[in-house]
Amino acid sequence: MATSFIDKARITVRAGNGGNGVVAFHREKYVAAGGPDGGDGGRGGSVVLVVDDHMSTLMDFRYKRKYVAPNGADGQGARKSGKDGQDLVIKVPLGTVVRDAETGEIIKDMSDHEPYVLCRGGRGGWGNMHFATPTRQVPRFAKGGLPGEEHDVVLELKLLADVGLIGFPNVGKSTLLSVVSKAQPKIANYHFTTLFPNLGVVYVDEGVSFVMADIPGIIEGASEGAGLGHDFLRHIDRCRLLVHVVDVSGSEGRDPVADLDTINAELEQYSGELAKRPQIVVANKTDIMTDGENLERLRRRAEELGCPLFALSAAAHQGTRELVKKIAELLSVLPPVRVYEPEYVPQARREVTAEDLSYRRVEDGHTWLVDGAWLDRIMSNTNFSDYESRMYFDKTLRDAGVFQKLEEMGVEDGDIVCVNDFEFEYQR
Repeated sequence: MATSFIDKARITVRAGNGGNGVVAFHREKYVAAGGPDGGDGGRGGSVVLVVDDHMSTLMDFRYKRKYVAPNGADGQGARKSGKDGQDLVIKVPLGTVVRDAETGEIIKDMSDHEPYVLCRGGRGGWGNMHFATPTRQVPRFAKGGLPGEEHDVVLELKLLADVGLIGFPNVGKSTLLSVVSKAQPKIANYHFTTLFPNLGVVYVDEGVSFVMADIPGIIEGASEGAGLGHDFLRHIDRCRLLVHVVDVSGSEGRDPVADLDTINAELEQYSGELAKRPQIVVANKTDIMTDGENLERLRRRAEELGCPLFALSAAAHQGTRELVKKIAELLSVLPPVRVYEPEYVPQARREVTAEDLSYRRVEDGHTWLVDGAWLDRIMSNTNFSDYESRMYFDKTLRDAGVFQKLEEMGVEDGDIVCVNDFEFEYQR
């Protein structure tokens, strides 16, 4: 059974959390007051995207939707740092566009072989050896590791081809690709034989070649989701040149001029930019053509659109060499395959301020509630049974402007301030 073509997938990726710093003290025979020697936590593993040339679909992401990198290990005594989490490498096909699932913005276009760090691992926390000072010689607290980044992303495969073969089903696109390249697409005399794009490398001369894609047949209404065309119109986005294949034989009772205009109208509705892409019109199946008037009408219409026309028979190998040379000539002056620039701007890392927290005065007027994710992390690093650790917590809140904010809101000496589950009496 043939493998189905998957060109879009949504996944969740999360980098590893940083390991926690540890509270430890040096203990050795005959060494008095060895001092703090708690080591740092290890860095969490990052999620890295890498292009794999052997992949041609997003099939691997059909069943596995969640990817999590390992956490960093906690620190140890004797100033030993925890082990870093191993990076998680995710392989994707060349031409995969990574979008933010919520906003649709482009994060990265994997159109080269440079690895891309999609989610960075959390930084490891400091051990208590970092907090020793002349006045605080026995710090009984350490820092917890930072959480790793997390993203919901949509992977969208856009084939990297110079030339895209477009047209109605059963007009001979697959036959043309098989003749001018070594590709072996499925060919049969019925509609929608091609269910997924086929790629072929066309060698023109020494040092001259290009990649051609056979796009599944587009039908009227494709831009609105009809038929197979809607799923694969996106693959034409990267093509520098479109080769519009039209059946002029009349074997199916179709009007070639109407077919040409219908497909162009679908391109216009899908993307105005795509409709302006350079085109070559190919009048195919001339070997079984019974009425030469169809070819002449198509030639006049192609001239009106400013497109060169080539009359040929792909099945009989007639006229294909001239077409290939013309394609190579046009590609030599056209800009390179389109690469999508990132649109996603990650939130800048910055110091947390008092404005990032929420404040609420309870009805009695003398109790204040302060909440925020940043506070959760600070409290997880604090040993409230240790005086010096509590003083460090107090200094952290003061430096962030939390106390100044409370004073501006009217806090008074003796009021109770609740920071999560920790309560203290406020004193200026």
